[in-house]
Amino acid sequence: MATLVARDRASRDGATRIAVIGAGSWGTTVAALLAPAAPTVLWSRRSDVADDVAAGRGNRRYLDGHGLPPELEATSDLAAAVDGASMLVLAVPTHGFRDVLAEAAPAVGSGVPVVSLAKGFEQGTDLRMSQVAAQVLPGHPVGVLTGPNLAREILEGRSAATVAAATDPDVALTLQDLLTTDRLRVYTNDDLVGCEIGGAVKNVVALAAGMAEGLETGDNARAALVTRGLAEMTRLGVALGGDPSTLSGLAGLGDVLATCMSDQSRNRYVGEQVGRGRSPDEVLGGMTQVAEGVRAAGVTCRLAAAAGIEVPIAEGVRSVFEDGRAPTEVWSALMARRTGAEVASADGDDGA
Repeated sequence: MATLVARDRASRDGATRIAVIGAGSWGTTVAALLAPAAPTVLWSRRSDVADDVAAGRGNRRYLDGHGLPPELEATSDLAAAVDGASMLVLAVPTHGFRDVLAEAAPAVGSGVPVVSLAKGFEQGTDLRMSQVAAQVLPGHPVGVLTGPNLAREILEGRSAATVAAATDPDVALTLQDLLTTDRLRVYTNDDLVGCEIGGAVKNVVALAAGMAEGLETGDNARAALVTRGLAEMTRLGVALGGDPSTLSGLAGLGDVLATCMSDQSRNRYVGEQVGRGRSPDEVLGGMTQVAEGVRAAGVTCRLAAAAGIEVPIAEGVRSVFEDGRAPTEVWSALMARRTGAEVASADGDDGA
């Protein structure tokens, strides 16, 4: 791993102790960024992963070939990881978020902030992860870390930027202080809703962009799709109380670009494979990590319907993965939609 030079970072001798819950590629990367700045423990449900990290062998399951800081601790004992932590960073997929946090809750200290790295919605409740955390641990500050953050590039020390948002501004500032290096710029944002909507819906847009790539629609078409996907994301984010400037920033546009363009993107990969004719079950069954956009598509459509707005791209993605609709049929339907003004008029009509 390339050396990351700290700039105004908190001392490891200070009071901050971080527990990162979830040892996938992104959780491990964030733990690796935090460990040189503050005592950090990484929890994995898999004892073999925890043992590898603790023994200095790295995370061979999810980040094989990448070294981790020697300061980073690891355990498969959730209570031990959480006990005494002054901040919890939740890096588990959305479908396990509530259960893992509930299991950890008895060992969590009073008022300890909970920061989510998950980008999606809870199935069954359609809640954002900060809302889930607030239900499980009422009275605790909640926040997110989000943006165009491809784990391997950041772990390799390549330049990147991210956004920290929280109900308590001091939590976002603490994350900014702990994570900022000469290779990673950390911005704060007080728009928790916009940040979470951007992080979740960009995965849906990436599935669509991947399908367009698999269908070989061309660069012009994919650029148009991504742009209109961003419009859908912004409409939904604003309808739910988010700031449109958030959706045009790192948590929205930035994350959309990275996830739709990169061959490291799981959601883009899934979409591309389905666009090339493979079944969703076959593609998803061969993966070791989660493509959150598959679950997020249906929630996006339900939230949009409740808000009275149209999200035809998200609806097309949902229909492929939930109804078995052919990607070619979805693409034809999108191209056949009525045209209109690109920018929304006073009545909110932008031609969708």
